[in-house]
Amino acid sequence: MTRRVAFVVALAALLTVAPTPAAPRAAQVPVFFVQGEQLARVARPGATVQAAVRQLLSGPTRAERTRGFRTYVPSGTTVHKVDVANGLATIDLSNRFTSGAAATLAARLSQLVRTATGLQGTTRVRLLIDGNPVSGVFPGIKTESPITFRDLQKPDRPLPTPPAPRLPAPDPQVKVVQRMLIKLGYLLAGQDDGRFGPVTSEGVLAFQKWERLDRTGVLDAKTKARLKTAVRPSPITQGAAGKRAEIALDRQIALLIRDNEVVRTIAVSSGKPSTPTPPGAYKVYAKIERWWSTPFREWLPWALPFVGGIAFHEFGDVPVFPASHGCVRQPFSVARWTYDFADIGMPVLVLART
Repeated sequence: MTRRVAFVVALAALLTVAPTPAAPRAAQVPVFFVQGEQLARVARPGATVQAAVRQLLSGPTRAERTRGFRTYVPSGTTVHKVDVANGLATIDLSNRFTSGAAATLAARLSQLVRTATGLQGTTRVRLLIDGNPVSGVFPGIKTESPITFRDLQKPDRPLPTPPAPRLPAPDPQVKVVQRMLIKLGYLLAGQDDGRFGPVTSEGVLAFQKWERLDRTGVLDAKTKARLKTAVRPSPITQGAAGKRAEIALDRQIALLIRDNEVVRTIAVSSGKPSTPTPPGAYKVYAKIERWWSTPFREWLPWALPFVGGIAFHEFGDVPVFPASHGCVRQPFSVARWTYDFADIGMPVLVLART
């Protein structure tokens, strides 16, 4: 080796910097907030039940709230003490935890129990408020003894059944209207029986919402006049192939589409202002005939979840305005049809304005 080559090799060795060892990854704990009608997990720094509970009480970040994450734990709740032994976490919180709206009590308890379960071997949670056992506070949930998350997952009521509709006698004029609604994509072929029942009322309501008329579900003069000149709704997304859904939050309707044709337009009720349905592009990731909402302890039949715990689903109360926890409610008359129409992987586009 020449002296010049040897010098270059030695210089290169001096200039070579040894790789810096990767810093150990900080421990993280799962914390559970609510997204739509279900619990949703986020990761936060920590390694213990106490750390996880404190992170839960801090609430979701601004970015998480934008994605639809919510907490029902009252602001200002503090931790007195957390003890973990033999799979039991005893969590003592301030009385702020049991204050506020009774309708959110089950949700905040499910957040707490799910967040604590699994950490440090925890399988059961005993809740104390200011050092005292809790009794008769959470509707339908016994907290005098330790509880598990499995306890909260068990439905405590039967699946609701749609009420039998009371249909009036056939009316030729109603049949004419039904055929108009079929042509425009608000009713399906064969639904022109001349009876003005829940199916026809829902079709009329969907038409009124799309046309920005008064949302009555009744065949008033303005609705009859507009039916004569209306055209079938068109998808916002053009040129796409296959099935998809578009939810127009401002109109409170959903378009169910195949290729470039709206197969059916349906009336829905999306998330209320405090728990809005987040705009964005999603996909149906499951089809669940009977979905139980652990946080709100209610059935969500014919569920089509498309982001976290937010889904199309059937519900007994579907007002003409946004009213849900973030989901897209549908009445009995259309929910099963939407369920059958959808496929897993079907795109769902949520639009703030159309």
